[in-house]
Amino acid sequence: MANTPSAAKRARQTERRTLINRRTMTSVKNQLKAAREALKSGNKATALVAANSFVSTLDKAVKTGDVHRNTANRHKSSIGKALAGLN
Repeated sequence: MANTPSAAKRARQTERRTLINRRTMTSVKNQLKAAREALKSGNKATALVAANSFVSTLDKAVKTGDVHRNTANRHKSSIGKALAGLN
């Protein structure tokens, strides 16, 4: 339990931000899974749509600071390479 008003406020803010961060990270993970599944299916059109959706979600997570910039770039690169490998 917080002993000062400022510590209590900080605890309230942390609870709110934790929920927001968790929602963002869940969305990123689900989009990544969908993109990988679309790539496994071999359908280039479906994979392209899923990859674009994943990249958009990932860039939003980077903007809010939930995902590190280099981590996002690594994921985007691997998805892009897999997408380029489809015929």
